[in-house]
Amino acid sequence: MSISAGDTLPNATVLRIGADGPESVEMESLTKGRKVVIFGLPGAYTGTCTSAHVPSFMRTKDGFDAKGVDEIICISVNDPFVMDAWGDSTGAKGAGITMLGDAAAAFTKAIGMNWTAEPVGFFDRSRRYAMYAEDGVVKVINVEEGPGVCEVSAGETLLDAI
Repeated sequence: MSISAGDTLPNATVLRIGADGPESVEMESLTKGRKVVIFGLPGAYTGTCTSAHVPSFMRTKDGFDAKGVDEIICISVNDPFVMDAWGDSTGAKGAGITMLGDAAAAFTKAIGMNWTAEPVGFFDRSRRYAMYAEDGVVKVINVEEGPGVCEVSAGETLLDAI
């Protein structure tokens, strides 16, 4: 079952690149007592993710800041090295977006956003979504019907909803 508005985010261990290389981080530590935007997508370096989804949050970063959002987090079922490099190549890291790898799909599965597309080699990847949470409680969640679309999950749509 997929997570809904009003639900508490589950804790899960994800990965990021820190000063000394890969490090584990608990989602709970990123969300407790904070206002966060989390957007998930099928994969780093893929078409819609690179050309539409990430740029939509880069464009809206200042608007989220103005609404008191503490952090914007991009999460994908990829390793932290890929997410770090992709954050550099898209400019997302420079724009202040946190790039997290959910390598084991632990968070993605826990919120019910996993899906598989065998023909393109995607196994337990993330559906495309965007959510806003306060103190670990989902206030708004927007999920796309198809992986190649970025409309309801775009930064502008979420910004308008909060």
